[in-house]
Amino acid sequence: MGYSRHAKRVGVLVVGGVVLVTGVALLVLPGPGLLLVLAGLLILAREFPAVERYVDPVRDRAVQAAEESVTSWWRLTGAILTGLALFGAGVAWGLVPELPLSGWSTGSGLILSGFILYGLLYWSYRRVRAARAAGAEPPR
Repeated sequence: MGYSRHAKRVGVLVVGGVVLVTGVALLVLPGPGLLLVLAGLLILAREFPAVERYVDPVRDRAVQAAEESVTSWWRLTGAILTGLALFGAGVAWGLVPELPLSGWSTGSGLILSGFILYGLLYWSYRRVRAARAAGAEPPR
């Protein structure tokens, strides 16, 4: 009984740690870094209650960043162009063998990041639009 509990904690630590570290790396690389940091913290908080205190600040910042991306036309345009750049870079990395780390594993990761970006933009836009229609600030 104790062994399975220990194995579960180690599994959660490994999975949560990998997701968290990947999110931290994606804070400077193209991809949804802040959301993966949040996902890693949520995974870790299930088994390690001390991590829970970091979840709310990161969640608030992730939601705020998502909402800020659709509050002005130039931010929205920049986010749309970034998504197109991710798609283009993904295709380039998939097709051009001379690029560093070339191949469809890298290319598909970039394309997936573009789809995630567009999904988040859509979610953020609907959230902000609904809040404005109700005459309130977007919920946090």
